[in-house]
Amino acid sequence: MALIQIENLKKSFGSLEVLKRITFDVEKNDVIAVIGPSGSGKSTMLRSLVHLEEINGGTVCIDGDYLVKDGVYPKVQDIKAITAKMGMVFQHFNLFPHLTVRGNLEISPKLVKKQSAASTQQTADELLKKVGLFEKADVFPSNLSGGQKQRVAIARALMMNPQILLFDEPTSALDPELTGEVLKVMKDLAEEHMTMIVVTHEMGFAREVANKVIFMDGGEIVEAGKPEEIFNNPQHPRTRAFLKKNL
Repeated sequence: MALIQIENLKKSFGSLEVLKRITFDVEKNDVIAVIGPSGSGKSTMLRSLVHLEEINGGTVCIDGDYLVKDGVYPKVQDIKAITAKMGMVFQHFNLFPHLTVRGNLEISPKLVKKQSAASTQQTADELLKKVGLFEKADVFPSNLSGGQKQRVAIARALMMNPQILLFDEPTSALDPELTGEVLKVMKDLAEEHMTMIVVTHEMGFAREVANKVIFMDGGEIVEAGKPEEIFNNPQHPRTRAFLKKNL
């Protein structure tokens, strides 16, 4: 059974239909790159998987539990339990400015999982070493570069030990020279078999690291397949036009 099953996902803002019957599966250890022009519904789709957007129709099943079935959501506590299986990394970091780097990592495990201070600090230190920022543990976000902030955001998402990581254009707010350090952390996670869905404009990452690529345009999945299929032999005219502009 797929780790995530998405069927006929629909979402409208008023009369504007932003998601049109989105259907795909995510297997354990998949790294799925979601590409496409701005305004194609990529971020809305991703946000709907963690209930930051409520959908109008369709089904999302996460590791055997229904986040939403035929447009109907379960109780709030069930939604929280299901979305806790996923970690989300945002475009603009969303770090708490009044907390240190370590404080940003420790707050959710302490509040949500009621973990002990010693256990939480040990995990935080391990993850900061993993993303190359242990020496910044006691620094406030305002003293970090954009690339460092995003690496902290990735470590923070990992603190809750998620089964799946979702990335919403994690490098689009960064200067080109800082993008590489974030992509390296993501590549390392992929090599460790972390299941990931990555909305991205980084075609190199999509081509080299992902094992599946989804091309969205106009609120629908136009084409999906292995990276070599999508990049070397795209079937749909819209995919070909997009790649011609972006490669």
